[in-house]
Amino acid sequence: MAASCSFVCCGEENESDKAAIVRFSNGCVSNAEPLEFSTYKHTDEKNPRKKSRRILVAESDRLSYVGQNFGAESMKCNTLCKYYVGVLNKQTMQMEVHNAVLFNLQPVIPGETSAAKAQDTSTTTYRDKVDMLIEAFGTNKQKRALVSRRLNQVGSNALHNAVAKAATSVIDKKGLEALQQEVAETESQGTVASHLPPCNPNADKREDVYPFDELLSPMELAALEAPGSKMAALTPEELQKMKDEGGSLSVVRHLETMPTVGEARERTSRCAFYLSMLLKMARQKNVPHKFGQDEGCPRIIKNKLFKTFTVETFNNGRVQNIVSTSMRVKLAAYSLALVLHMGHMTADLSLLHRDLRITEAKMIEVAKSMGLSMIKPARTKGSEAVLSDDHRQATVVLPLVKYDQFVERRKRRKMH
Repeated sequence: MAASCSFVCCGEENESDKAAIVRFSNGCVSNAEPLEFSTYKHTDEKNPRKKSRRILVAESDRLSYVGQNFGAESMKCNTLCKYYVGVLNKQTMQMEVHNAVLFNLQPVIPGETSAAKAQDTSTTTYRDKVDMLIEAFGTNKQKRALVSRRLNQVGSNALHNAVAKAATSVIDKKGLEALQQEVAETESQGTVASHLPPCNPNADKREDVYPFDELLSPMELAALEAPGSKMAALTPEELQKMKDEGGSLSVVRHLETMPTVGEARERTSRCAFYLSMLLKMARQKNVPHKFGQDEGCPRIIKNKLFKTFTVETFNNGRVQNIVSTSMRVKLAAYSLALVLHMGHMTADLSLLHRDLRITEAKMIEVAKSMGLSMIKPARTKGSEAVLSDDHRQATVVLPLVKYDQFVERRKRRKMH
């Protein structure tokens, strides 16, 4: 009867106590006595990922073998399975069971592998390797695609060089400063022109050049009946209070000079309220959703203002309505067109640019882009002489005036 044996657990083991199971990649070893095995471990034993790394080296007179349990060359089974090896003590007939780690030993020729890897990574990219495989083993369709891609690459490089050469020649002829000035003029002209109200330059009447219905539709004008009535009911004392508190001077001026009775009075008062909303929006950068609520602005007018003169942005998950620089120019153009209809096709640019809080030069630029003619009132005697002399006005004259775009340069003041 065969002798029986018993299993004995070795208890708690460290990483250094694990047994090494060796497999040679190029065959089996018939005699392992000439081989000298050495084990190397990582110096950083505090790092949980590095403390278990081992390198096993087997050296002989003819060849050396190296294996490791980490990296791309390691055996993946070490991470998927847990291996044990049993050692039998023939005297006590007890078998001790230990944890084991598998190593795949590969032959190593010193200096050859490192040099080949260095040359491969330094000269050949992944795209080059794929192209070489396509050239050697690819189908006819893949080879045609490879040739087409290389031809396109050559064509794009030639086009890039031609464009760079042409740009250099243009810069040399005109100069960088002149080109920058032309770009600034084009951008300024395009920005202003894209935000002008609808225009009919071939109209027979001045009132039809910038149609009133494009500024306020009949439905929107009817919705302004209630707030327009409040505007018309303001007393001279209340208008003077608006002036003292820094209100819109353009609105106050038209309320003071509007007709006393009739349909024209109602239309002027409604336009004055709409103008006050435009000027109020132009002074703000971030328009709240409660805009116009205190003034009793109708919902249809509020939606029109938000849709036409604001830009929606997202901030902290919320939608915000911003009055950008381009929208401020648009507000100036629409306000000027509305003031023209309120003032018999003549507008006071000085009052309007103060209410919009933009520079006078920008207001004049908007008026010129709309084809308006600049007029300056004659000097008058009395207390209004200074006021009328400082105010610039614009009017509609048929045909519209076409101004040449230019950029004024200030002369440098010499220091003595």
